[in-house]
Amino acid sequence: MLIHYISNYMEYLEIERGLAVNTLMAYRSDLYSLADFLKELNIADYTEVQRLHLNLYIKNLYDKKYTPRSITREIASIKGFFKWLSLNGIIKHNPALAVEQPKLPKRLPKVLSIKEINELLSENMTVLDKAVLELLYAAGLRVSELCDIQLNNIDLNAKYIRCIGKGSKERIVPIGLKACSALKKYIKERDYILQKYNLSTKYFFIKDNGKKLTRQDVYNFINSIGKNINKDISPHTIRHSFATHLLENGADLRIVQELLGHSDVSTTQLYTHISKKRLKDIYFSINH
Repeated sequence: MLIHYISNYMEYLEIERGLAVNTLMAYRSDLYSLADFLKELNIADYTEVQRLHLNLYIKNLYDKKYTPRSITREIASIKGFFKWLSLNGIIKHNPALAVEQPKLPKRLPKVLSIKEINELLSENMTVLDKAVLELLYAAGLRVSELCDIQLNNIDLNAKYIRCIGKGSKERIVPIGLKACSALKKYIKERDYILQKYNLSTKYFFIKDNGKKLTRQDVYNFINSIGKNINKDISPHTIRHSFATHLLENGADLRIVQELLGHSDVSTTQLYTHISKKRLKDIYFSINH
């Protein structure tokens, strides 16, 4: 019975809310973990769940040394699920309403300077890697968005790409001349690979064997090339750098919000704090 409702909830999140596959997988994992814990307490139905049981589960996560960030996500999964159970009349009282989130320390994401970005872009790399890095920085894409780009999503004459972000939200992002140039070179290589293996694919980025480029492929490449400039970075570091550099050069916060695909401007405001911190660092490095 417990698993049955989780499956129905996942279907709701996928079809009606349009959540991304990775988000759905995380929610499912969280709720299955809770269901296993409730079974150990001999609870066979969600109508039997009380706030005490949820607090015991969260304490169990702390005992297992889960990070505050992981626990916050688990609680968000639980709250969303029990809200759905309540709205659908499956439970009369929502035991998750009063469950408190742990306080998270505010962490500013890593960003590279423009000089460091230029150092990365000047490294020797394959035509594919060059196109990936140029596009990540030119458009501030999430890695999943980059891997899911299709051939018909890119217009190099008009210099823009169309990508599908979180919640299946579509946005148009302009790209510069350098990125366009790198993508044009890559398209020639892409055509050669498809002809060589007699393949056809809707996805824009493919590997040497003709298979779709994966998120892990991009992570591995970015992490590897970052070591060349002694930086521990990920694709998201490039996205953070894109946003920070735009704001530092006078871009409007709302425009950056649109380019990043943030639904709430408060998420984008994080980058204004980064810019202030960077300004302080530069000031004190000069006036030490």
